[in-house]
Amino acid sequence: MGVVVPAAGAEALVTLAGRPLLAHALGALEASQATVAVVVVAHPDQLEATAKVLADEGFAKLAAVVGGGPARQAAVAAGLRALPPGPTHVAVHDAVRPLVAPGAVDRLLASLLETGAAGAVPGVPVADTIRRVDVARRSAGIVDRERLRAVQTPQLFVREVLEAAHRRALDDGVEGADDVALVTAAGHPLQVVPGDPENLRVTTPLELAVAETLLARRRTGGPGGGPDP
Repeated sequence: MGVVVPAAGAEALVTLAGRPLLAHALGALEASQATVAVVVVAHPDQLEATAKVLADEGFAKLAAVVGGGPARQAAVAAGLRALPPGPTHVAVHDAVRPLVAPGAVDRLLASLLETGAAGAVPGVPVADTIRRVDVARRSAGIVDRERLRAVQTPQLFVREVLEAAHRRALDDGVEGADDVALVTAAGHPLQVVPGDPENLRVTTPLELAVAETLLARRRTGGPGGGPDP
């Protein structure tokens, strides 16, 4: 399995417990025995700084640090091009999710192989009440939360399917919300598997403070998170 990590945002190098968010994320991904190569895609203006941070960390499975495009889709495409030949599956993980569990990608791979789907995507139940509104912002009813999931990363795909989906999007001039959207638009089935409520996306000071608390609890042996049903 190869891993592509979009890390073009400035948040990727924000420190959590003395280490950049990106370093925390890569540590968990590298811990998987299935991972053989990792490509990090940084903003061109931060390429040198990102490469230095990762070199200082000494990641053994880091294959390349490359510059990305103006948007996430272009960044993932750049990462796929830089990924060495060999891996038959690719996980895409956001650098700003530093608390991903070391076994997360292994569970995704097991689910994908069991179901024969083109990809496996973690999702957690939506806790808030979701209400539709019309163009005038008037209430238009409540959405059934039982059939909703907040999607996380890492997201795992059959490599040739993901690469073909990106080529198709480029040819058609389509900008998808994420890789799930591109693969789904190409007509491939995806499996949504239980995600982890502690696998936070850290982009604000509040989220960083919560991540600090969760990480400290893990280090002191407190109860950790895990997949939701």
